[in-house]
Amino acid sequence: MSDTSFYQRHRYSLSGFGLFVLLLVLLIIFWSWDWFVPLVNRQATAALGRPTTIEHLHVRLGRVTRVTVDKLRSEQPAPFANVKAPFFAAEHATAEIDMWKLLWHRDLFLPLIRLETPQADVERRKDGTNNYTFGSTKKDESKSSSSFSPSSIGGLEINDGHVHLHDDVLRADMDTALHTTPPKSDTDRGTIVADTTGRYAAQPIKGYFIGGALLSLTDAKTPYPVDLDVRNGATRVTLKGTVDDPLAFKGSKLKLHLLGPDMSLLYPLTGVPIPQTPPYDITGNLDYTANLIRFSDFRGRMGSSDLDGTLSVNPHDKPPTLEAALHSHRVDIADLGGFIGSKPGPQSQSEKKAEAKDPNVLPDTPINVPKLNAINAHVTYKGDHIENKRLPLDNIDTEFAVQDGAIDLKHLTFAVGKGSISAAATLTPAQKGFATKAKFDFSRLDLAHIMRTTTQTQAQGGIIGGNFTLTSTGNSIASLVANGNGGLTLVLSEGGDISALLPEALGLQLGNAILSALGLPGHTAVDCFLADMPLRNGVMNTKTLLLETRETRTLGSGSVDFRKNTIDYSLTTRSIGPTILSFPGAFNITGALKSPSVMPGAEIIGRAAAAAGLGFVFPPLALLPTIQLGVGKGSRCEAAVQAINAHPASGIVPPGARKGQPAPQGKKAQHSVQHGHTKAAQTKASSKERTMTPAEIRAAWEKKLHKN
Repeated sequence: MSDTSFYQRHRYSLSGFGLFVLLLVLLIIFWSWDWFVPLVNRQATAALGRPTTIEHLHVRLGRVTRVTVDKLRSEQPAPFANVKAPFFAAEHATAEIDMWKLLWHRDLFLPLIRLETPQADVERRKDGTNNYTFGSTKKDESKSSSSFSPSSIGGLEINDGHVHLHDDVLRADMDTALHTTPPKSDTDRGTIVADTTGRYAAQPIKGYFIGGALLSLTDAKTPYPVDLDVRNGATRVTLKGTVDDPLAFKGSKLKLHLLGPDMSLLYPLTGVPIPQTPPYDITGNLDYTANLIRFSDFRGRMGSSDLDGTLSVNPHDKPPTLEAALHSHRVDIADLGGFIGSKPGPQSQSEKKAEAKDPNVLPDTPINVPKLNAINAHVTYKGDHIENKRLPLDNIDTEFAVQDGAIDLKHLTFAVGKGSISAAATLTPAQKGFATKAKFDFSRLDLAHIMRTTTQTQAQGGIIGGNFTLTSTGNSIASLVANGNGGLTLVLSEGGDISALLPEALGLQLGNAILSALGLPGHTAVDCFLADMPLRNGVMNTKTLLLETRETRTLGSGSVDFRKNTIDYSLTTRSIGPTILSFPGAFNITGALKSPSVMPGAEIIGRAAAAAGLGFVFPPLALLPTIQLGVGKGSRCEAAVQAINAHPASGIVPPGARKGQPAPQGKKAQHSVQHGHTKAAQTKASSKERTMTPAEIRAAWEKKLHKN
């Protein structure tokens, strides 16, 4: 067979094979991976739910295949079409793919991802819509059979990266420059460095972060290093240390330092709402597990008080749960003002001037415990020693809980000498503040201790006891009392020097005027003081008010209106012994609570003294349990109560005391009889007094005040 006949027989096959070889050579010569760019763009746009494009595609085949795209750009989603910057862009993006693992083990592993000049623009609006939630335009998406996780990436390189964040919810607009550093050894995977400037929570922010490589987060054996320094406004937070297997929440060894003018400003950074505080500087250990974040063994200062303790937060609860155990060795009570709704720390001159102009006697600063619904909390606090002696308090011990926006003050106890002041209250959010139920107990308070610590006056001893109850709705202490119901019962037995007590308790000018009106000598020991004053709709009336010294008995009647901040009160002083007072009778305290006027009545002095006693017709026997509980059984106040019921100043025995009331025994009986005889003699003597004109009374009053 000839060659010609062979060619003739196979000429078509040989021509086809030659054409195939020629085409293959031409394909190799002129091949361009950019032919696949339209396909890649369509697939990426469909997968991300927003226009995504590349300009060039480069592939270097091999066991580890390298894929590089140029001019990667992913646009903003439709709701953010007005934003000029793309959502993400990069000059070059490279990924290395281990083809052996992919083909034989169906396991996608990327030994390296490299991003050159990546730029990202992240946005969130007030309504919560954002540009970083991705979606697909495909209704049916096939699930990949190969698994992918951060551990599937061997290394990440970022060169000259930039991220812009604008978040209306966080009131943030920040720019972050970031890059990675190369590994320094076989065991080192490099670091990531971020430098942030801008505004956060409407305050200037500057932050610097150095951490381990992002991919080393998946390394369970090597602790992840952290070095963070953030300044947000005047607040500074630093965090240094390591995190053990962070993706598995195995724990950490981190030192957290907090420094700033007010702890309430930490909320945007920590998510934990804290009331206003004075400047603070606190350092402690930060740790976490799968359920709890703990700030433990912290120590530092808050204002002029020291502070230590431990707190933990469970961020998985909705809302988060906080447990805090706090302690101070020495505490200035003014530093805790923010925890009861007032401004902490000492008053400024402008605040003092504003308070002087305010007609309210009680604080009217709104109770503003921030974001009560943001967290549920249980807090205990103990202060061993109170240094601020504007108040006669020695230490503090309190426990309270916040649950679903309601405050349960389980107890708030202050030691005062050998006695105590204790409070318990519940505050439930209401339309106009808080619906409040509160009770205050005063037990065995030493007047000498109170006077010595507040005025440096060496007053004689005296024991105070009683309680105050309040049910109300309001948003400040002033409004709670102005809307409240309840009452005050107070007992002072053997009360010491009244000349030291009244000027300080009522103000120097008013206190001295009342001393003059009572006709008391310069130093008078108080045997007993009783006050039983119910509060109804913000008006405190008088059920019983008695001030008794060795020589006199003063009775009170009238009311204090906390709604209008006014007082309308009358006091009458009568002699117990045969001595006739130099200026006996009734006098009135009327006008604004902050600056009332003290003037005598215009009645006949003798008749006024007798008639004013008619206001004291309420049997004070109901006070006996309070007396025994607050100042001790057998006190002089108990004797005074028995004496008043047996021989009331009005001369009329109260109906509840006429029958079945045991007569006073021993010295108490003699004291009561003496009171009765003295009163009868005084009433008889008073009936012989001549009538004085109002002008004579005013002249005598002014002369007496001038003399005193």
